[in-house]
Amino acid sequence: MAFTGVKVFSATKAREREELGENITRWIRANPGLHVTDKIVTQSSDREFHCLTITLFYRLPETAHAAG
Repeated sequence: MAFTGVKVFSATKAREREELGENITRWIRANPGLHVTDKIVTQSSDREFHCLTITLFYRLPETAHAAG
């Protein structure tokens, strides 16, 4: 199995976009048993708004997956 979960991080405001990497790092550190298997970075914009979305695909540890 390639992944067992997905986590989406998204930001539209400039300050939120600047902090997005730190938020992702904090989430990864708070979930040390997860193994990120893939990621998708998506940027979209119109005349007023710029949205940055980072989608992480992860695999749970085998023991947690078997118990759940």
